[in-house]
Amino acid sequence: MNPISPEEAKRLIRSTKKSAKELRRTEVVICPPYLYIPYVKFEPKAKYYLGVQDVFWQPSGTFTGEISSEMVRQSGAKFVIVGHSERRGLGETDEIIARKLNAALAAGLTAILCVGENSRDKDEGEYLEYLRKQISASLSGVKKRFLTDLIIAYEPVWAISKGYGVSQAMKPEDVHETALYIKKVLSEIFGKDWVSAVRILYGGSVGPDNAGFIVGGGGIDGLLVGRESLNPESFNLLLKSVDAVPL
Repeated sequence: MNPISPEEAKRLIRSTKKSAKELRRTEVVICPPYLYIPYVKFEPKAKYYLGVQDVFWQPSGTFTGEISSEMVRQSGAKFVIVGHSERRGLGETDEIIARKLNAALAAGLTAILCVGENSRDKDEGEYLEYLRKQISASLSGVKKRFLTDLIIAYEPVWAISKGYGVSQAMKPEDVHETALYIKKVLSEIFGKDWVSAVRILYGGSVGPDNAGFIVGGGGIDGLLVGRESLNPESFNLLLKSVDAVPL
């Protein structure tokens, strides 16, 4: 629910759009609260896109307060976040997330599915089994033909900073290891020939000081940025650092 005022939302969106125009090969997806969608006006050949933070699984009906995938699509948005850790924290189950994911993909949206463990025990490796079950359950019912419109954002809850700083972020090598594991799980579900169709992001205490290192050494395709996106100067530096990562 940030920012609080329309004026601040317009300022942040203007700044992000300006920063995106200066990028050579990095794409930016802006996912504001629903009320601010009209402020993200699309421009031809722009390197930014509109997304939303959540969606409901039913196409229409008496579901007060919900937004359907078709409503999202008609708003001009192309992306939707599904299963964010904060939504899961409010009680969303893997079953609910799978229903939302299938509805979004069927409507022609690109879905950003968030997954991640609450804690990590390196000795037992239980978090890997937790992650495997979460991914499998959240992808229940998804057809292979939709995988080109699927992005998986790995956001380990324990690594998400509650304040300023990036000290809690995972090391690039650990991100890479987890990204490989996610691909392994996807391969088990859909077959190895389909794994390359799914892009993988990382989110968790990312800032301008570590964004480039995490993308460059983490074997991932991008980042899911939270707090830092509310700071125009910091987010601009973050985008530049990612854009400078060698292919």
